[in-house]
Amino acid sequence: MEIRNDLTTASLQPKIDRLWQLSAEKINLISKEYDTAKGSPVFTVNGKYTTRGWTEWTQGFQYGAEVLQFDATGDESFLTKAKKNTVDYMSSHVDHFGVHDHGFNNVSTYGNLLRLMNEGRIDENKWERDFYELALKISGSVQAKRWTKTKDGQGYIHSFNGPHSLFVDTIRSVRALMVSHLMGHGLMGENDVKTSLLERGTYHSLATAKYSVFYGEGRDSYDLWGRTAHESVFNTNDGNFRCPNSQQGFSGFTTWTRGLAWAMAGFAEQLETLPSFSDDELAPLGGRETIENIYLKAAKATCDFYIANTAADGIPYWDTGAPELYKLGDYTTRTSDPYNDFEPIDSSAAAIGAQGLLRLGKYLNEKNQIEQGNRYWQAGLTTLNTLFDEPYLSADPAHQGLILHSVYHRPNGWDNIAAGQKVPNGESSMWGDYHAREVALYVHRINKDLPYYTYLGAVKK
Repeated sequence: MEIRNDLTTASLQPKIDRLWQLSAEKINLISKEYDTAKGSPVFTVNGKYTTRGWTEWTQGFQYGAEVLQFDATGDESFLTKAKKNTVDYMSSHVDHFGVHDHGFNNVSTYGNLLRLMNEGRIDENKWERDFYELALKISGSVQAKRWTKTKDGQGYIHSFNGPHSLFVDTIRSVRALMVSHLMGHGLMGENDVKTSLLERGTYHSLATAKYSVFYGEGRDSYDLWGRTAHESVFNTNDGNFRCPNSQQGFSGFTTWTRGLAWAMAGFAEQLETLPSFSDDELAPLGGRETIENIYLKAAKATCDFYIANTAADGIPYWDTGAPELYKLGDYTTRTSDPYNDFEPIDSSAAAIGAQGLLRLGKYLNEKNQIEQGNRYWQAGLTTLNTLFDEPYLSADPAHQGLILHSVYHRPNGWDNIAAGQKVPNGESSMWGDYHAREVALYVHRINKDLPYYTYLGAVKK
């Protein structure tokens, strides 16, 4: 990536304003055209959202987008939709024992609505507050139940693949546990044994840092600073780590860039949450300093890898080891090309990763590590400057997607390849659109001098 130091959050505001205008049109178009009886919308085919997936993990992004739209614009119609849809459709996600996506579905809906009530943007209503809080409390404990112990006595939240499987994605979904813990909730088990959700969320984050992120320390022949594995596989009989693997990337020894982006955003967010927990709470988990150093190392490493392996304008290809990527030559010195003949872009990785870059940059600046902080901050702005404009921002009024050139599952061949094209392009995903809105809101609120956007806003102070 060629980081631009001339960009500021204020300079991006015109693009952000246009994004919200287009976003409103897309949300209304989906509401008008999409048949909810088919299930949650996942990604577009020829510009129309369709459903395809292993689990219902994207519905919270669909209705969470309505909350973000209201937050940014004040248009009450989107708040009305968000409230109704959350009540009508999201209850099954609260106690869904079969997924590792509670932070995606429930913090994006119930959590965002509660955050707005805490900010005074929604009128205080005790019944409504209790409803949102109960949903978030239960969601965190249900997520924590998906637990596999590791040999060191700690453990991780296992993916829908089974108890052997740690997904890097879940580092951003672990926020469900942190919110629930801060609301005073815990996981109740046999004989009324109560397990701390902070403990489970922290141990999961530490396991992700240890097994999903590489640091150039010789773990295997492909160990590079900041590389990530989508899946880490364990022997559930003895808790030993066995190997890296990938479900949506090219291999366990290459870096699927959306997984990388989840780690970037997730570790930066977990760094931001640490001040909310007391020294006494963190001491039995390793202590504040140790935990902070581990999170910071993982955040820096993944953000560095993104910067080093992304096109000059800040948009990555779908996997840094994709088999035909070499045919593009030194793609990191050139503008990203979603219409190339060899490997697809994944704009959703840019939308997610940019937030990680910005949050890490802010965190380091506040620690007076200005040079490093500015580097990550400006890398985030560089990415958004590209993402919030053509050819990535979707201006076609008939296209339901907001951000173009997202990829879902390249190995399975799920992504649409349009006539005349050789790789998937021109399509959108529900997670890419949501995270573009979320990072736009992040910058928007900084520009408007509004409260800093964080998922912990769901917790009443």
